[in-house]
Amino acid sequence: MRFLTYVFKASLAGLLLAALLLILFPGLRGSNTLFDSWLPTANSANGPMSLTDAVRKASPAVVNVYSRSLQRAGGLWSNKAELRTKGLGSGVIMTEKGHILTNSHVVENADQILVALQDGRIYTAKLIGKDIFTDLAVLHIEDEDLPVIPQLADYTPEVGELVLAIGNPYNLGQTITQGIISAAGRSGMAATNYQEFLQTDAAINRGNSGGALVNSDGVLVGINTAAFQAGQEIDIYGISFAVPYGLARKVLESIIKHGRVIRGYLGITGESISPTMAQQLRLADRSGVIVTSMEPTGPAANAGIIANDIILKINGKDISEVNVAMDSIAETKPGESVELTILRQGQLITIAVIVSEPPLPTTMARR
Repeated sequence: MRFLTYVFKASLAGLLLAALLLILFPGLRGSNTLFDSWLPTANSANGPMSLTDAVRKASPAVVNVYSRSLQRAGGLWSNKAELRTKGLGSGVIMTEKGHILTNSHVVENADQILVALQDGRIYTAKLIGKDIFTDLAVLHIEDEDLPVIPQLADYTPEVGELVLAIGNPYNLGQTITQGIISAAGRSGMAATNYQEFLQTDAAINRGNSGGALVNSDGVLVGINTAAFQAGQEIDIYGISFAVPYGLARKVLESIIKHGRVIRGYLGITGESISPTMAQQLRLADRSGVIVTSMEPTGPAANAGIIANDIILKINGKDISEVNVAMDSIAETKPGESVELTILRQGQLITIAVIVSEPPLPTTMARR
């Protein structure tokens, strides 16, 4: 009995103390308590508690892509042929007119391409064109009220940004995986310098090819294209790549307009000069691109460019980043001449180079 009396008195004292605190400190009433301030909110600096809004905005515009080919049926001596599914991937509806971006390898050698939307609609798609250098292809379907992926023309992805990969891995159905942008401007992952990949740790498996990489607002960041593979039998997980939105959009517009991407090529590989490198090369405050290697029979080599030349200007415009230099050359029509201002062994020289079209690249491990 004494124990119960003690418990009752302690509880009553606690309630009286709590009531007194609420009277003296009204701010403790409601949701503004110290405990509540520890909890993240949807608009807090800690980021969104849920990514459902991003998925809701983006996922309807991410489609399943199936490529089919004619194959012999009915035995060795049969003349019958039937369409069978040979390729699996994903795609992204980019325009209200029904233009879809996917990966080139997804629709390679296809006799028929089927596109399935998440609302159950299925279409036979027309291949408008493809670009092997970026592994992108443009398909077209015709219908009204097609969902379009959210896009921002001046969007620039940042390392550390939260991203979602949306696609159809292994034909399981639409799947969302989460990660961050691990690095931007990754080059050397293919046989051309035009691909400046975004690297992400979001899981990208077979069937994700051509799907969307979006940010936490559902805005398109890039087109998922490949997972890094160290060898024929060894997969490195957590290292995946996407073609950035800005480049993918240029490819889309060029293919819609011309049926292909027309770009220039010099046949060099370069590296942006960092402040440390500038100090080592005694360049003072100069910036530019140093030529690290080159195609022996490419336009630059034929014009007299050599390794370790430093490109300071292209057609009179200062060049500070290798990406800027490559974009400038890529946007030059094959057959046109560009004037390069070169620093070679302390001497400024000017060399004119006739831009050509790039040779076909080799392939890399694809998803």
